[in-house]
Amino acid sequence: MIGKVLGHYRVVEKLGAGGMGVVYKARDTHLDRFVALMILPPERIADAERKRRFVQEAKAASALNHPNIIHVYDIAEADGIEFIAMEYVQGKTLERFVGVKGLGINEALGYAVQIADGLAKVNAAGIVHRDLKPANIMVNEDGGVKILDFGLAKLMERGEASPSASTKTTAAGEELNTERGVVVGTLAYMSPEQAQGKTVDARSDVFSFGSVLYEMLTGRRAFQGESKAMTLASILEKEPQPISEIVAGAPPEVERVLARCLRYRGLSRKPRPLWCVWAKAL
Repeated sequence: MIGKVLGHYRVVEKLGAGGMGVVYKARDTHLDRFVALMILPPERIADAERKRRFVQEAKAASALNHPNIIHVYDIAEADGIEFIAMEYVQGKTLERFVGVKGLGINEALGYAVQIADGLAKVNAAGIVHRDLKPANIMVNEDGGVKILDFGLAKLMERGEASPSASTKTTAAGEELNTERGVVVGTLAYMSPEQAQGKTVDARSDVFSFGSVLYEMLTGRRAFQGESKAMTLASILEKEPQPISEIVAGAPPEVERVLARCLRYRGLSRKPRPLWCVWAKAL
Protein backbone atom coordinates (compact mmCIF):
# COMPACT_ATOMS: atom_id res chain seq x y z
CA MET A 1 0.00 0.00 0.00
CA ILE A 2 2.90 2.40 0.60
CA GLY A 3 3.05 4.87 -2.29
CA LYS A 4 -0.39 3.89 -3.60
CA VAL A 5 -2.79 6.68 -4.54
CA LEU A 6 -6.42 6.28 -3.49
CA GLY A 7 -8.46 9.07 -5.02
CA HIS A 8 -6.52 12.17 -4.00
CA TYR A 9 -4.75 10.49 -1.06
CA ARG A 10 -1.18 9.21 -1.40
CA VAL A 11 -0.32 6.54 1.19
CA VAL A 12 2.89 7.35 3.08
CA GLU A 13 3.28 4.82 5.88
CA LYS A 14 1.43 2.27 7.98
CA LEU A 15 0.32 3.52 11.40
CA GLY A 16 -1.32 0.42 12.84
CA ALA A 17 -4.13 -2.08 12.64
CA GLY A 18 -7.32 -2.62 14.61
CA GLY A 19 -10.51 -4.59 14.59
CA MET A 20 -12.01 -2.55 11.76
CA GLY A 21 -9.02 -2.37 9.45
CA VAL A 22 -5.50 -1.10 8.80
CA VAL A 23 -4.67 2.59 9.32
CA TYR A 24 -2.19 4.44 7.12
CA LYS A 25 -0.78 7.93 7.11
CA ALA A 26 -1.48 9.60 3.76
CA ARG A 27 -1.16 12.99 2.12
CA ASP A 28 -4.27 14.73 0.85
CA THR A 29 -2.98 16.08 -2.47
CA HIS A 30 -5.92 18.48 -2.81
CA LEU A 31 -5.49 20.26 0.52
CA ASP A 32 -1.79 19.42 1.05
CA ARG A 33 -2.18 17.94 4.53
CA PHE A 34 -1.65 14.60 6.20
CA VAL A 35 -4.64 12.42 7.00
CA ALA A 36 -5.16 8.99 8.48
CA LEU A 37 -6.77 6.45 6.16
CA MET A 38 -8.59 3.51 7.70
CA ILE A 39 -8.81 0.80 5.08
CA LEU A 40 -10.96 -2.31 5.19
CA PRO A 41 -8.67 -5.23 4.27
CA PRO A 42 -9.35 -6.34 0.67
CA GLU A 43 -9.99 -9.95 1.67
CA ARG A 44 -12.87 -8.78 3.82
CA ILE A 45 -14.62 -6.49 1.37
CA ALA A 46 -17.12 -9.24 0.57
CA ASP A 47 -18.16 -9.49 4.23
CA ALA A 48 -21.36 -7.45 4.28
CA GLU A 49 -21.45 -7.11 8.07
CA ARG A 50 -17.89 -5.82 8.31
CA LYS A 51 -18.60 -3.37 5.50
CA ARG A 52 -21.76 -2.15 7.22
CA ARG A 53 -19.90 -1.56 10.47
CA PHE A 54 -17.11 0.23 8.60
CA VAL A 55 -19.59 2.66 7.03
CA GLN A 56 -21.41 2.99 10.34
CA GLU A 57 -18.19 4.17 11.99
CA ALA A 58 -17.67 6.87 9.40
CA LYS A 59 -21.23 8.16 9.56
CA ALA A 60 -21.34 8.19 13.36
CA ALA A 61 -18.04 10.04 13.73
CA SER A 62 -18.57 12.47 10.83
CA ALA A 63 -21.78 13.72 12.43
CA LEU A 64 -19.85 14.96 15.47
CA ASN A 65 -17.84 18.17 15.77
CA HIS A 66 -15.84 18.42 18.98
CA PRO A 67 -12.17 19.07 19.79
CA ASN A 68 -11.92 15.78 21.69
CA ILE A 69 -13.42 13.60 18.94
CA ILE A 70 -11.51 12.53 15.85
CA HIS A 71 -12.63 14.48 12.75
CA VAL A 72 -13.77 12.40 9.78
CA TYR A 73 -13.20 14.06 6.42
CA ASP A 74 -14.37 11.56 3.85
CA ILE A 75 -15.62 8.04 3.17
CA ALA A 76 -14.80 6.81 -0.30
CA GLU A 77 -13.85 3.92 -2.55
CA ALA A 78 -11.00 3.72 -5.05
CA ASP A 79 -9.69 0.74 -7.00
CA GLY A 80 -12.06 -1.54 -5.10
CA ILE A 81 -10.73 -0.32 -1.73
CA GLU A 82 -13.10 1.34 0.71
CA PHE A 83 -11.65 3.74 3.23
CA ILE A 84 -12.29 6.54 5.69
CA ALA A 85 -10.11 9.65 5.59
CA MET A 86 -9.83 11.22 9.01
CA GLU A 87 -7.79 13.65 11.03
CA TYR A 88 -4.17 12.64 11.48
CA VAL A 89 -3.18 13.00 15.14
CA GLN A 90 0.52 13.07 15.91
CA GLY A 91 0.92 11.55 19.33
CA LYS A 92 0.48 8.33 21.29
CA THR A 93 -2.42 6.32 22.59
CA LEU A 94 -3.34 6.81 26.24
CA GLU A 95 -2.47 3.14 26.73
CA ARG A 96 1.19 3.97 26.09
CA PHE A 97 1.16 6.83 28.60
CA VAL A 98 -0.38 5.00 31.53
CA GLY A 99 2.22 2.28 32.14
CA VAL A 100 2.24 0.09 35.24
CA LYS A 101 2.30 2.94 37.76
CA GLY A 102 -0.46 5.04 36.32
CA LEU A 103 -0.37 8.81 35.92
CA GLY A 104 -0.19 11.62 38.44
CA ILE A 105 -3.54 12.84 39.76
CA ASN A 106 -3.43 16.15 37.90
CA GLU A 107 -2.34 14.60 34.62
CA ALA A 108 -4.98 11.87 34.82
CA LEU A 109 -7.75 14.34 35.61
CA GLY A 110 -6.60 16.62 32.80
CA TYR A 111 -7.09 13.79 30.32
CA ALA A 112 -10.27 12.60 32.04
CA VAL A 113 -12.00 15.98 31.70
CA GLN A 114 -11.30 15.99 27.95
CA ILE A 115 -12.48 12.39 27.53
CA ALA A 116 -15.64 13.18 29.47
CA ASP A 117 -16.33 16.26 27.34
CA GLY A 118 -15.93 14.32 24.11
CA LEU A 119 -17.93 11.35 25.32
CA ALA A 120 -20.73 13.61 26.53
CA LYS A 121 -20.96 15.00 22.99
CA VAL A 122 -21.08 11.48 21.58
CA ASN A 123 -23.85 10.43 23.95
CA ALA A 124 -25.82 13.65 23.44
CA ALA A 125 -25.95 12.79 19.74
CA GLY A 126 -27.64 9.50 20.59
CA ILE A 127 -24.52 7.41 20.01
CA VAL A 128 -23.03 4.83 22.35
CA HIS A 129 -19.31 4.38 21.70
CA ARG A 130 -19.29 0.85 23.19
CA ASP A 131 -15.51 0.40 23.10
CA LEU A 132 -13.95 3.20 25.14
CA LYS A 133 -10.50 2.12 26.33
CA PRO A 134 -6.98 3.60 26.57
CA ALA A 135 -6.03 2.15 23.17
CA ASN A 136 -8.90 4.10 21.57
CA ILE A 137 -7.82 7.45 23.01
CA MET A 138 -5.04 9.48 21.41
CA VAL A 139 -3.02 12.12 23.22
CA ASN A 140 -1.36 14.64 20.92
CA GLU A 141 1.90 16.50 21.47
CA ASP A 142 0.11 19.32 23.31
CA GLY A 143 -1.71 17.01 25.70
CA GLY A 144 -4.97 17.20 23.79
CA VAL A 145 -7.19 14.12 23.77
CA LYS A 146 -8.99 12.59 20.79
CA ILE A 147 -11.49 9.73 21.09
CA LEU A 148 -11.03 7.23 18.24
CA ASP A 149 -12.65 4.16 16.72
CA PHE A 150 -16.38 4.34 16.38
CA GLY A 151 -16.40 0.92 14.74
CA LEU A 152 -18.60 -0.41 17.55
CA ALA A 153 -20.70 2.70 17.93
CA LYS A 154 -24.42 2.11 17.79
CA LEU A 155 -27.45 4.36 17.91
CA MET A 156 -29.16 4.06 21.27
CA GLU A 157 -31.91 1.51 21.37
CA ARG A 158 -34.98 1.39 23.53
CA GLY A 159 -35.68 -1.63 25.64
CA GLU A 160 -33.49 -4.65 26.30
CA ALA A 161 -32.48 -7.62 24.29
CA SER A 162 -34.60 -10.70 24.69
CA PRO A 163 -33.45 -12.92 27.58
CA SER A 164 -33.23 -15.73 25.04
CA ALA A 165 -30.89 -13.79 22.73
CA SER A 166 -27.51 -15.37 22.12
CA THR A 167 -24.50 -13.97 23.94
CA LYS A 168 -20.88 -14.20 22.82
CA THR A 169 -17.93 -13.19 24.97
CA THR A 170 -14.50 -12.46 23.57
CA ALA A 171 -11.02 -11.70 24.74
CA ALA A 172 -9.59 -8.20 24.53
CA GLY A 173 -8.78 -7.21 20.97
CA GLU A 174 -11.13 -9.64 19.22
CA GLU A 175 -13.72 -8.27 16.81
CA LEU A 176 -17.29 -8.26 18.06
CA ASN A 177 -20.75 -8.26 16.58
CA THR A 178 -23.01 -5.24 17.15
CA GLU A 179 -26.36 -7.03 17.06
CA ARG A 180 -28.65 -6.99 20.08
CA GLY A 181 -28.08 -9.83 22.48
CA VAL A 182 -24.41 -10.17 21.56
CA VAL A 183 -21.61 -8.95 23.80
CA VAL A 184 -19.83 -5.99 22.20
CA GLY A 185 -16.68 -4.21 23.32
CA THR A 186 -13.29 -4.99 24.84
CA LEU A 187 -13.69 -7.35 27.73
CA ALA A 188 -11.81 -5.53 30.50
CA TYR A 189 -13.71 -2.27 29.90
CA MET A 190 -17.22 -3.62 29.34
CA SER A 191 -20.14 -2.47 31.41
CA PRO A 192 -22.15 -5.23 33.10
CA GLU A 193 -24.94 -4.64 30.58
CA GLN A 194 -22.50 -5.26 27.73
CA ALA A 195 -21.11 -8.33 29.46
CA GLN A 196 -24.64 -9.77 29.63
CA GLY A 197 -25.43 -8.97 26.01
CA LYS A 198 -28.14 -6.48 26.92
CA THR A 199 -29.11 -3.39 25.00
CA VAL A 200 -27.00 -0.50 26.27
CA ASP A 201 -27.23 3.27 26.39
CA ALA A 202 -24.96 6.11 27.53
CA ARG A 203 -24.66 4.61 31.02
CA SER A 204 -22.52 1.86 29.55
CA ASP A 205 -20.04 4.45 28.27
CA VAL A 206 -20.01 6.11 31.69
CA PHE A 207 -19.01 2.78 33.21
CA SER A 208 -16.23 2.31 30.63
CA PHE A 209 -15.06 5.86 31.31
CA GLY A 210 -14.80 4.97 35.00
CA SER A 211 -12.70 1.93 34.11
CA VAL A 212 -10.36 4.10 32.00
CA LEU A 213 -10.04 6.71 34.77
CA TYR A 214 -9.31 4.00 37.32
CA GLU A 215 -6.50 2.64 35.14
CA MET A 216 -5.05 6.10 34.55
CA LEU A 217 -4.85 6.67 38.30
CA THR A 218 -3.60 3.27 39.41
CA GLY A 219 -1.90 1.64 36.43
CA ARG A 220 -4.22 -1.33 37.02
CA ARG A 221 -7.39 -2.42 35.31
CA ALA A 222 -10.45 -2.02 37.47
CA PHE A 223 -11.69 -5.48 36.48
CA GLN A 224 -9.30 -8.24 35.56
CA GLY A 225 -9.21 -12.01 36.02
CA GLU A 226 -6.97 -14.87 35.02
CA SER A 227 -9.45 -15.94 32.35
CA LYS A 228 -12.29 -14.44 30.33
CA ALA A 229 -14.82 -16.01 32.66
CA MET A 230 -13.10 -14.61 35.75
CA THR A 231 -12.90 -11.14 34.23
CA LEU A 232 -16.61 -11.25 33.41
CA ALA A 233 -17.37 -12.42 36.94
CA SER A 234 -15.32 -9.53 38.29
CA ILE A 235 -17.31 -7.03 36.22
CA LEU A 236 -20.65 -8.50 37.26
CA GLU A 237 -20.02 -9.29 40.91
CA LYS A 238 -17.14 -7.29 42.35
CA GLU A 239 -16.17 -3.74 43.16
CA PRO A 240 -12.64 -2.63 42.27
CA GLN A 241 -10.14 -1.98 45.05
CA PRO A 242 -10.55 1.63 46.28
CA ILE A 243 -7.93 3.89 44.73
CA SER A 244 -7.16 5.32 48.18
CA GLU A 245 -5.61 1.93 49.00
CA ILE A 246 -3.39 2.13 45.92
CA VAL A 247 -2.65 5.82 45.30
CA ALA A 248 -1.34 7.90 48.19
CA GLY A 249 -3.24 11.13 48.61
CA ALA A 250 -6.04 10.23 46.20
CA PRO A 251 -8.71 12.95 46.62
CA PRO A 252 -12.03 11.70 48.05
CA GLU A 253 -13.84 13.64 45.29
CA VAL A 254 -12.16 11.44 42.70
CA GLU A 255 -13.17 8.33 44.64
CA ARG A 256 -16.75 9.55 44.51
CA VAL A 257 -16.58 10.08 40.75
CA LEU A 258 -15.28 6.54 40.28
CA ALA A 259 -17.91 5.11 42.62
CA ARG A 260 -20.69 6.75 40.62
CA CYS A 261 -19.26 5.63 37.29
CA LEU A 262 -18.65 2.02 38.37
CA ARG A 263 -21.72 1.53 40.53
CA TYR A 264 -23.88 -1.43 39.49
CA ARG A 265 -25.40 -0.48 37.25
CA GLY A 266 -28.50 -2.25 36.17
CA LEU A 267 -30.61 -0.27 33.80
CA SER A 268 -33.11 0.67 36.50
CA ARG A 269 -31.15 3.82 37.32
CA LYS A 270 -31.91 6.96 35.38
CA PRO A 271 -29.56 7.87 32.54
CA ARG A 272 -27.12 10.60 33.51
CA PRO A 273 -24.69 12.28 31.11
CA LEU A 274 -21.05 12.48 32.15
CA TRP A 275 -21.19 16.16 33.08
CA CYS A 276 -23.93 15.28 35.54
CA VAL A 277 -21.84 12.47 37.03
CA TRP A 278 -19.01 14.94 37.63
CA ALA A 279 -21.33 17.55 39.16
CA LYS A 280 -23.07 15.12 41.50
CA ALA A 281 -19.84 13.56 42.70
CA LEU A 282 -17.70 16.65 43.26
